[in-house]
Amino acid sequence: MNMTDLDQNIKHGYDIGIKMQKIRNISSRWIVRIFLICVAAITLYPVLWNIYSAFKTNYEFLGNPFSLPSGLEWDNFVRASQTINIASSFFNSLFVVAITIIVIILCVIPCAYCLGRFKFFGARPMLALYMVAIFIQSTYIMIPLYLQMLSIGWLDKLIPLGVLYAATQFPFSIFLMTGFMRTIPKDYSEAAMIDGCSNFRILTQVVGPMAKPGIVTVCMLSAMAAWNEYPLALVLLTEANYTLPVGLQRLYEIQRYATDWGALFAALTIVLVPTIIMFALGQRYLIEGISAGGLKG
Repeated sequence: MNMTDLDQNIKHGYDIGIKMQKIRNISSRWIVRIFLICVAAITLYPVLWNIYSAFKTNYEFLGNPFSLPSGLEWDNFVRASQTINIASSFFNSLFVVAITIIVIILCVIPCAYCLGRFKFFGARPMLALYMVAIFIQSTYIMIPLYLQMLSIGWLDKLIPLGVLYAATQFPFSIFLMTGFMRTIPKDYSEAAMIDGCSNFRILTQVVGPMAKPGIVTVCMLSAMAAWNEYPLALVLLTEANYTLPVGLQRLYEIQRYATDWGALFAALTIVLVPTIIMFALGQRYLIEGISAGGLKG
């Protein structure tokens, strides 16, 4: 075998190796895609099933729970509203979520700005304390919270409940926002300080706009936690001020004996729609904020 044949054999073997590598890469990508499609289908199907079941009659649901509706039964939403006054619970939840977000913005952002941008005595222990507090759930301290709210006259009031929800979200929100603040270069703050900006102006006009993904992420996560919170609302509110989770629980109890499945799924759909819209609009900021906040958190 001469050198020419040897070179051709080597080149042929090299080409075969490249083709096999391409086949392996394409195969691995398709395996990952198929796996992700299956996970997405498994995750989304219960949501879709809940939504289209809200438009089925009780006879259709009892006949075949998984079939598509033959028409749009809008009366299900009317019955859900009449049974538990879901409109009042809906606006109560919106109001509490709004209070929670306002308190989060006013308290978490300045605190995270100080912990993430300045070095001072006690900064690390303070951040470590917030990390530990992440694992303390509100249900663990339900009785002290109830007694404290009772002593200051804050029971059965929506604004104090929103403040309390925000306080329960402080540890995780500050931890996440501090990590995001650390990813912002300090050159911008130093340039603004040279121009005569105060720390307040630097936060509101320089760092704040650059931290928009982190702020949106913290607000979205806090809003979802307040929107879905059940134990505190059940204990601290009466029927006139019930939020949606407590109202839905009452609907479960009623429908246990009435078997009005259409109204039940309609109420669940009313709860789902705002969360779906929120995540659809803010998913880009949510992913970016969580990714950046975890880099130096």
